[in-house]
Amino acid sequence: MVALRVSPTDRYGRSISPPVLCAAEQVSRRAIQHAERLLIDPAIAANLLEEAAATVSRALKAKNTNDLPVRNLESYLFRAFLRRLNRTKKRESLLAEAVELEAFLSRISQDPRRALEMKIFIDEFLVQCNPLMRDVLCRRMQGRSWKEIGWAYRISSHAAESKFSQALQKVRKKLGLK
Repeated sequence: MVALRVSPTDRYGRSISPPVLCAAEQVSRRAIQHAERLLIDPAIAANLLEEAAATVSRALKAKNTNDLPVRNLESYLFRAFLRRLNRTKKRESLLAEAVELEAFLSRISQDPRRALEMKIFIDEFLVQCNPLMRDVLCRRMQGRSWKEIGWAYRISSHAAESKFSQALQKVRKKLGLK
């Protein structure tokens, strides 16, 4: 695989300074390969690299120094790229969870009114709960047992069920269902 030719501007039109552009071209091959291992499209990875390069350029320009305040610009840029890549991957997993939730809701009931009520309740639950409880709900919808969920969080199955039940009660109370 040949090193990627990085554009001097990112997709938002922000310019990339020459030293950062050079560093971006140096790390492009490794960055794209890493993204492909995470099942991210190479075109998206290239955009993320350009965005990271533009952000790094702005950060260095804000320092207002003639020499680079970063010892290893390539490593610094690669870390910025990894942060963007991880955020993108996290967004993809949240989207997958939402699709899974829709599939679950469609299996619950053929009655449209009941399905709508469940969807509203689950949406409110997801908004009101912390990320841990959202994850527990998704695991339960995947058919995982309380024992498996407890093992994932290094707590007992009873503690996992209890914490989930308490969160559920709080949401019901907030929604006026109890």
